[in-house]
Amino acid sequence: MSTDQRHAIDLLSRVRYGRLATSVRAMPFVAPARHLVDGGAVLLRMHSRLSDHRACSGSVVAYSADNLESGASTLWSVQFTGTARIDSPTAEQLAAFGPAPRRINGEEYIPVYLRIDPRFATVHTLEHSEAT
Repeated sequence: MSTDQRHAIDLLSRVRYGRLATSVRAMPFVAPARHLVDGGAVLLRMHSRLSDHRACSGSVVAYSADNLESGASTLWSVQFTGTARIDSPTAEQLAAFGPAPRRINGEEYIPVYLRIDPRFATVHTLEHSEAT
């Protein structure tokens, strides 16, 4: 794993949610997901009834997260690109995800899990200075 990938994984572990992006029938598709860093991989928990996982499994995807709304003086955004696949988390991983939402879009939340083994990672930082 490159230094950039390690840095991106470290930053990703500081937040809980991000956005999964792929292309479905040549149209862009973005979905929110809860993530967990597992070594060098990213494990995602999504709502199965939306069928987002079916569009992503076996496909090259991008996963992005950031701290842009944190109010920190140094803001960052990370993006991982790799192939997603449906996965079954271990008991320890399930515990680390924490409680799942009860409902999403008015429906009972039924989780499904995707694993991304990143091939590429990108980190962008934005540093602000106080106005003088």
